Amino acid sequence: MVINMESSKRVSSINLSEIRRMFEIAGENAISLGLGEPDFKTPQNIIDAATQAMNEGFTHYTSNMGIIELREAIADKLEKENGISSSADSVIVTVGASEAVYVCMQALINPGDEVLIPDPGFLSYSACAKLADGVPVGIKIKEENDLRMTCDDVLESITPKTKAIILNSPSNPIGSVMKKKDVKGIAEIADDNDIYIISDEVYEKIIYDSKHYSAGQFSENAITINAFSKTYAMTGFRIGYISANDSIAEELLKVHQYIAACASSMAQKAALEALEGPQNSVKSMVSEFKKRRDLIIKRLSGMGIDCPVPEGAFYVFPKVDNPEKFVSDGLKKGVVMVNGKAFGEQGSDHVRLSYATAYDKLEEAMDRLESN
Repeated sequence: MVINMESSKRVSSINLSEIRRMFEIAGENAISLGLGEPDFKTPQNIIDAATQAMNEGFTHYTSNMGIIELREAIADKLEKENGISSSADSVIVTVGASEAVYVCMQALINPGDEVLIPDPGFLSYSACAKLADGVPVGIKIKEENDLRMTCDDVLESITPKTKAIILNSPSNPIGSVMKKKDVKGIAEIADDNDIYIISDEVYEKIIYDSKHYSAGQFSENAITINAFSKTYAMTGFRIGYISANDSIAEELLKVHQYIAACASSMAQKAALEALEGPQNSVKSMVSEFKKRRDLIIKRLSGMGIDCPVPEGAFYVFPKVDNPEKFVSDGLKKGVVMVNGKAFGEQGSDHVRLSYATAYDKLEEAMDRLESN
């Protein structure tokens, strides 16, 4: 007997990921410009660290917060590279940045609280806010500001119900990098109004012509989220972290321990090696991404499609006349893209293309799109 039962209103209010949907319907010979996943192999020293951990029997639960060696290395990294005063006790190792965003929403947001999110912005932000019974409020990212979030944008959007602001620099899907004055200014605005800042910095190392600044450098109430997926091509390891002041970290830990218990033990060993091992693979990967960026911008321009040049991440977000048709036609030609409306109201005239795929495949994808 089939019983018709309704899901919760929280779950009913959100949709399955448009990015994943496009990935699933792609044909066998399709070239995917949809997923944000580096095509590079995980560096061998990182794989060796995970393998060694498994061979040595390091395959059981760890502390809920993560192994102390990794948390100390993360705290040291944050202090040296990001100017964030941190300690192992203020770091929680998570199952990627995705869990970290979800944990923040569940721990900090009450029903009816407003969460300011970039628009266009990564689709998880809105969904996770809704799953916490919060209200996502888009901050319009304006072309006149070179598609960067500014202090004025935030001030225009704050209300008495605002509980948190999400920053994402470099941005997914735009690739813009926020200026220091705006990161600092927004941190000060948040402090003045008792608002949390949730800073998603997973693309911090993938920057071409600019510099990354962390909100945690300017505010003790900023929560820093990062992961190893993009920087070290470790998407399948599902390993990330949250850094926050001790009082906030304790609340975040309550959620994390009940939904994940702990991150994968062997993945934690791999992450430790990623931080402490050689970094030359990161530099070479970013150099290759820049070549791909220049290729895709040139080819789109040759098709008469103007596209802002991204300063970071590995996405372009061009405006097109009919995004739905553009994506549909591309799929027929064997090229997977994502309609910009998946990233918010302001993305409705755009499409997102990821250039996290091999140079020759990117050339082939552009040839297909240009063909009649």
